[in-house]
Amino acid sequence: MSLLQKVKEAREAFLHLSTLSTEVKNDALREAAGALREHREEVLEANRKDLEIAQKERIPKPLLERLKLSEGKLEALCQMIESVARLEDPVGRTLYACELDEGLELYRVSCPIGVIGAIFESRPDVLPQISSLCLKSGNAVILKGGREATHSNRILFRLFREATERKGVPRGWMQLVEGREEVRKLLKLEDYVDLLVPRGSKEFIKFIQRNTRIPVLGHAEGVCHVYVDQYADLSKALEICYDAKVQYPAVCNAAEKVLVHAKVAEEFLPKLVEVYSRAGVEVRGCERTRRIVKVKRAKEEDWYAEYLDLIIAVKVVDSLEEAISHINKYGSKHTDAIVTEDRESAVKFMEGVDSSSVMWNASTRFSDGYRYGLGAEVGISTGKLHARGPVGLEGLTTYKYYLVGRGHVVAPYLSSPPRPFLHRRLEKTWREVKEGRS
Repeated sequence: MSLLQKVKEAREAFLHLSTLSTEVKNDALREAAGALREHREEVLEANRKDLEIAQKERIPKPLLERLKLSEGKLEALCQMIESVARLEDPVGRTLYACELDEGLELYRVSCPIGVIGAIFESRPDVLPQISSLCLKSGNAVILKGGREATHSNRILFRLFREATERKGVPRGWMQLVEGREEVRKLLKLEDYVDLLVPRGSKEFIKFIQRNTRIPVLGHAEGVCHVYVDQYADLSKALEICYDAKVQYPAVCNAAEKVLVHAKVAEEFLPKLVEVYSRAGVEVRGCERTRRIVKVKRAKEEDWYAEYLDLIIAVKVVDSLEEAISHINKYGSKHTDAIVTEDRESAVKFMEGVDSSSVMWNASTRFSDGYRYGLGAEVGISTGKLHARGPVGLEGLTTYKYYLVGRGHVVAPYLSSPPRPFLHRRLEKTWREVKEGRS
């Protein structure tokens, strides 16, 4: 089947999927989780094939880490799918209701976006994550995974699609495409695809943004900071800095920079470098850092860099204001954290840093749709329109207006004198109207 045929089939499926009941969607998600558990050995075997090929081709270590699946990762995926099933259905919610005049009622109601194009690199676990969120939010999805995860993506796609279609989800609601040329073609299908969600390298996402007229949701990179304030509990700071960098360095919410207030630098930096060194982290420091600890020199480009590896840049700053200014200049508006016991400093930092997630005494690694209680995420958006931060179910919906009248026409409201509008807020929901409970 050609790409255009697949996209058209997904478009047709969306028209039915968008009106599917919550019960059918939830049953389908639970069925998909069960299918992944039942066939986990097949999934892991397919993933081993991908890993063998990737190792022969010597792909970078961060990509290799993202590619790898395990029993634990698969079980976490199944639990994530089930958690999406437990979430409130985002479709059909009344966001606003207003009585324009007697018997003339307006409802703004959430609805699916349409056909989502998800383009991702390396991580096969992204496929069921995005598919789960698209299904629950009533969207069809076109999936394009990285070449390095071909075998993993194929088995995950087949299991997920077969399981959900068995439970009454419209045939063809999810499609898998392969090959770089298919991506270029997909970017031109603005008449059929409503939103693109790319996940991958900065260069990859910028390529997508430059070469399509389809709206793009996502982030180019995760240059995340931890700022250790002069009022920080240094034991907390040490643990947070360690977790933010070392726990999983190959992901976009891992810390890439640590800023340390000059008043605690002498005491804190030797401890920080010691724990980082034991974990194999290469520390690159500014000149003031290097006068306190023996580390590599940080260059200007280090402050902009997303390493996705066991490398971190450290800078000494003289004030909270300097830390905020540095982050807003060099950061990527993804996730940044402050460690401090001073509430006033924390609030100033959180309100002053222009990022989609800002933490106080917590690791940047918490910036995640599942950890935020969103079930999962299609990605993290650093933009400011439509959705920001980890994008879950609500980020995959839009809304439309329903106007219910009793033969109303505009003419009386334009006459002289004009009939006035009431514009009175209603507590009634669209669901009550739909079910005849009004």
